[in-house]
Amino acid sequence: MSNLMRHEPFDELFEDVMKGWFRPWFRPQRREPALQPMQITLDLTENDRGYHVRAEIPGVKKEDIGITVDGNRVSISAEIRKEKEEKKDEKVLRSECYYGRVYRSFTLDQDVDEGKAEAKYRDGVLELTLPKKSGAGRRRVAIQ
Repeated sequence: MSNLMRHEPFDELFEDVMKGWFRPWFRPQRREPALQPMQITLDLTENDRGYHVRAEIPGVKKEDIGITVDGNRVSISAEIRKEKEEKKDEKVLRSECYYGRVYRSFTLDQDVDEGKAEAKYRDGVLELTLPKKSGAGRRRVAIQ
């Protein structure tokens, strides 16, 4: 009698469900990573005289970048243009490069002196020097 085993149909069902449940997590995935559209990334620093912005905008010509300063709001826009080069004996199989407009806007603690603001663009990096407007500093008000 030691060769007899008790049959439990629910054990098999549970085992099949568990195998199917965990299989997707342990099987290697062949999914491609999701591509993100281009974004303007930046670093912003401040000292007592003003702000310094370092924005990365690769693949853009200097003429296709726009910068506006309105009080304490700074806006940067850029357009990535696609070079049109079509060949009769070729067809596009995949196109992952981003073409179009990108925009980034942010506010600062103090107003910027627009007349003294400077911008330089080299090797895909935009550098902005934004002096603070004189007299725009914060003042603590005493309560009477």
